[in-house]
Amino acid sequence: MLLIAKVLLAVTILYNVAEGVLALLAGIGAGSVALVAFGADSYIETAAASVVLWRLGIADPERGEVVERWAVRFIGFTFLALSAAIVFQAAWVIGQRSGAEESLVGIGIAVASVVIMPGLAFWKLRVAAKGDLKSLASEAKETLACTYLSGTLLIGLVANAALGWWWLDAVTALLLLPWLLREGVECMRGEECEAGPQLCYCRGCLFGLRICRPCRSCRVACCPA
Repeated sequence: MLLIAKVLLAVTILYNVAEGVLALLAGIGAGSVALVAFGADSYIETAAASVVLWRLGIADPERGEVVERWAVRFIGFTFLALSAAIVFQAAWVIGQRSGAEESLVGIGIAVASVVIMPGLAFWKLRVAAKGDLKSLASEAKETLACTYLSGTLLIGLVANAALGWWWLDAVTALLLLPWLLREGVECMRGEECEAGPQLCYCRGCLFGLRICRPCRSCRVACCPA
C-alpha cells in the first residue's frame, strides 16, 4: 500500500511540474494572467505532494508520526495559499476586466487535467483510507481542488473566446473558497473525525471528502453510530 501511495505521489509531482511549465509558457505567450496563475497553482500542489512523499519515506514510527502531523499542517498552509492566490487572481481579472485569453495550449492543459486528475485524486483517497494516511488524504483533496480550478480555467477560456465572458473563470474559482478555507483550517488545527482516528472511503463520506457518516456500504466503520 505504501508503494502505491509513493507511485501516485510521484505521478502527481511529475504531472504538476509539466503542467506548470506548459501553463506558464502558454500564459506568458498569450498574455493570460489566468494561465500564469494556473501554472503557479500547479507548484503549490507539487509542494504538497513532495512533502507527503518525503513523509512516507520515513521508516521510524515515532518520527513518522511527528512528520505526519507536520505534513498535514503544511498541506493546510498550501490550502490557504491556494485560497489567497484565487482571491488575488480574481481581483486582478475583475480590476483589469480581462479574463482567460484564448490559448489552444491552455485549453489542452485544462482538458488533460480535468480528465486525469479526478481519478488520481480518488485513487489516493482510497489508498489513504486503507493505510490510514491522513497526510495523503489531505493532499488528495488538494488535487481535487486543482482539478476544479482546471475546470474553471477551461470554462473561462472557452467562454471568453466564444462569448466574451472574461469574468466567468474568476467568479467560478471563487466558489471554491469556502471549502478550501475549511480544509486549510482543519489541517492547520490537526482536526480529525471525532468518532475515531481512521479514514474512510465509502459513499457516506463521499469517498473520503467529508467526515464519515454511518452507512451500509462503509468498509471501515471509522465513525460508528
